Amino acid sequence: MLYDAYQAQCDALAPFRLFAEAAGSVLAQPWMVGNSLLVRNTAAALNLFSHTQITHEHPPFGIESVVVAGDRLPVVEDVALATPFCRLLHFVKDGAPEQPKLLIVAPMSGHFSTLLRGTVATALADHDVYLTDWINARSVPLSAGEFGLDDVVELIIEFLQHLGEGSHVMAVCQPAVPVLVAVSLMAAHADPCQPLSMVLMGGPIDPASNPTEVNRFAQSHSLCWFERTVITRVPARYPGAFRRVYPGFLQLVGFISMNIDRHLTAHWRMFRQLAEGDFEGMAAARAFYDEYSAVMDLPAEFYLQTIERVFKRYDLANGRFTVRGEPADPGAIRRTALMTVEGERDDICAVGQTVAAHDLCCNLMPAKHAHHLQPRVGHYGVFNGRRWETEIYPRVREFIHAQV
Repeated sequence: MLYDAYQAQCDALAPFRLFAEAAGSVLAQPWMVGNSLLVRNTAAALNLFSHTQITHEHPPFGIESVVVAGDRLPVVEDVALATPFCRLLHFVKDGAPEQPKLLIVAPMSGHFSTLLRGTVATALADHDVYLTDWINARSVPLSAGEFGLDDVVELIIEFLQHLGEGSHVMAVCQPAVPVLVAVSLMAAHADPCQPLSMVLMGGPIDPASNPTEVNRFAQSHSLCWFERTVITRVPARYPGAFRRVYPGFLQLVGFISMNIDRHLTAHWRMFRQLAEGDFEGMAAARAFYDEYSAVMDLPAEFYLQTIERVFKRYDLANGRFTVRGEPADPGAIRRTALMTVEGERDDICAVGQTVAAHDLCCNLMPAKHAHHLQPRVGHYGVFNGRRWETEIYPRVREFIHAQV
């Protein structure tokens, strides 16, 4: 019922958004605007209303080229492997020299992997980049079965084995846990494809070490409450009809509610810029919200298992994480160098939660440990933006290349 109600609201608002887009375009014409403050403000309000909406379509990456060793090379997206719930994307650069293979594991947290567009674009100059491109669960037929936390771990192992020996892996946010578990299992099995290095960025390895509001919310509500309140079924009109999911629109609402004042201020600023005709000034904010508002649904079993095992029981930090009954012990890791990255102002995965991985990887030589705490950045700034490009990434690149 929850998803059906949301869909009904979207259908009801659709004609109003079309009208707002058309009327706003007319009012924004120079011969209409003139010096009228009322017309300018009305055009800006209509424009903002028509664009401020949740979408469920996969945005394009739009990475067409990259500079490698002084040469600009074209970039082509290739699907290296395809599974019902995830595609392994390979960003192919024709004519590039041999570079370290890097698997970037995107968070499966309600947004498409294009949220890491800047992460990928930066890393492409120095690495042969692969990326997990998660599929919107409402597009996956019920016949594909369930997809839980253990499935994510096994998929990461499969992708690393596809890359072969000598690869590297980087986990952004939530997948830091399944990536560390996957590498632990590969090490225990002496898998020759275990990566040379592992970079964990802003991930909840031990949420209890420094709880945030997100962690406290998970602890204060029972698993039954989550299942009863936020899990629903996909409407019949979609390929994944009747699949149980945690809808992306609920995840988005949750994120926005954590910093509602910041988002209201940003939209008020965009309104003023539109009214003043400063389209260039508001372009970056609009691009961010277009991406931020593109959401995907998560399989219910993955979401609930993550809540229970990562945020309520702290299975990994407490040495109780198992995959299909097999214990995952990070102490088995001896070959894969470990780097952790945290943001000083991260209010989703606070300082201390990710660096906890070093204590778990207790049998790694000291030279294979590295940690970077980035001042003055929040969660998003750990993997995107100016400080990622100029301060964090150079350290990550140096660490990865030192392991080759």
